[in-house]
Amino acid sequence: MYRLVSLLLIFSISCVTNGPTQSQSRLETTPRHDEWVRIPVEGKILHAWVTYPETASTASAIVLIHENRGLDDWARSVADRLSENGYLVIAPDLLSGMAPGGGRASDFPSSDAAREATSKLSMPGVIADLHAAADYVLRLPAANGKLFVAGFCWGGARTWVLANARPGLSGSFVFYGTGPQDAAGIAAIDAPVFGFYGGNDARVNATIPKTEDLMRQAGKRFEPVIYEGAGHAFMRLGEASDASDANRRAHNEGWARSLELLGQIGR
Repeated sequence: MYRLVSLLLIFSISCVTNGPTQSQSRLETTPRHDEWVRIPVEGKILHAWVTYPETASTASAIVLIHENRGLDDWARSVADRLSENGYLVIAPDLLSGMAPGGGRASDFPSSDAAREATSKLSMPGVIADLHAAADYVLRLPAANGKLFVAGFCWGGARTWVLANARPGLSGSFVFYGTGPQDAAGIAAIDAPVFGFYGGNDARVNATIPKTEDLMRQAGKRFEPVIYEGAGHAFMRLGEASDASDANRRAHNEGWARSLELLGQIGR
């Protein structure tokens, strides 16, 4: 059974308003190396953001999947924060080439326009892009061979899909993303899946029992946690200066739990 918990501390990525000041400040002042890379995928170019940890040794890699409004400053700041904690991160912009003039997510006139474009993405195309991003980061000399995937909202649902499509993952982190509702959606998952959900998110949480039952019957590891009182967007909203107590606690506990789990299986 999944458990309801009360929380206490910070992390952020959802389907709502960005906190540009905090995110931009982190990106502008980070001491870590980060860069845009261009990855050829099936006749197009996938733009991706790569952040490197400051470490003398190789590091575990994480594919970070953005929400339904594309790769924005907040998502890139999460990548930097993960690298601050020792991980090599690639965050692909799955709207690459779809913005006006063939641009990426930041070139859309509004987040709503980016969201509309996201709704038109094909699942095979998304999975091809995610495989390409994973292959790219694993080839980097800084990578140690271990690979995780984490995603938020729309990206959380796609985290389930990639977990089922890519063998050899070390673990998957689903932040308020809808889960598979049939056996085919979990059949090939071969690594633990950790779920992070807000208590006030009935649309997403309605999928948890079925997903949990499917994973249990298949003998697979799924560990969902529901943060009481938090809403759908708690990973992003919990960083805001006007965040509710529940969202702030969920954000903080989500970060703490993520880093603890990564530390247990990711080194």
